[in-house]
Amino acid sequence: MLNLERITFDRQIMAGQACIRGMRIPVSLVVNLVANGKAIEEILEEYPDLEAEDIRQSLLYAAWLTQDKVYSIKTA
Repeated sequence: MLNLERITFDRQIMAGQACIRGMRIPVSLVVNLVANGKAIEEILEEYPDLEAEDIRQSLLYAAWLTQDKVYSIKTA
């Protein structure tokens, strides 16, 4: 996997979903904000515990999750 040290998973935090640095800020929230046109500067203002690198790694993680892989299967 990518070097995404800011993306954490803990069953005790947000039921184990991907979060930012162990905080109760899920990656899905960050990706959703960006997808809906929120500027990075605005996100950082609204969530002062976040850093620009947190947003970048959230997007990298989302891209990694959605990558297409094609497997060729030999048939008889």
